[in-house]
Amino acid sequence: MIPLKNLRPRTHSPSVTLGLIIANFLVFFYQLSLSPRALQTFIMTYSLVPARVQMALAGSHYTLAQAFIPFFTSMFLHAGWLHIIGNMWFLWLFGPNVEDRLGHAPYLGFYLLCGLGAGAAQTAFSLGSKIPSLGASGAIAGVLGAYVVFFPSSKILTLVTLFFWWFFARLPAVLFIGLWFLVQFLSGVSSLGSAAKGGVAWWAHVGGFLLGMLLVSGMRRKQPDDSYDYS
Repeated sequence: MIPLKNLRPRTHSPSVTLGLIIANFLVFFYQLSLSPRALQTFIMTYSLVPARVQMALAGSHYTLAQAFIPFFTSMFLHAGWLHIIGNMWFLWLFGPNVEDRLGHAPYLGFYLLCGLGAGAAQTAFSLGSKIPSLGASGAIAGVLGAYVVFFPSSKILTLVTLFFWWFFARLPAVLFIGLWFLVQFLSGVSSLGSAAKGGVAWWAHVGGFLLGMLLVSGMRRKQPDDSYDYS
């Protein structure tokens, strides 16, 4: 399933969401400007490496700053064009409505906190791994978690593919995001014990999503019911 359009209107300019997208692309363009060797050094310095956290806590090889600053910086690194385009597309589709509900400054704090929590979840499930973890998807998963709490009935125009067939459908957010989360969770379970191979940081997605839901769970009843069909 590929989300094409969020059919819920927004009321304010999504300035923070746009700023986050611009910041991610600026960092990515900087990455593209580096030589292969410099890029590798940059990635290993600023991405999240679970083994580095473990060694820093044990007082070996790395300082706490070297181990924990990447919890923040890794949110702005990406591994390639498909990685950053996919992440920024999801952020653009779901971020503005969450920003509308939370307000600009609280939304920024919420986004960053979800990213930190996602990094903590990935680290907890891959202790000892020397594979760098990078990308904004953990923080964006938090945005999805908030979206499904705030707007469960809002419609998402989606391209649905089934083998050789494809069609467009307006799926409720709770269904689209629920299926997305199920894939992340099941993939995370299947990846246990194989962290050394690298790949998608499934537990960052799971952790960020659940944290996002938790952080806004008490705010759901502050607004009228969102069971409208927007076109």
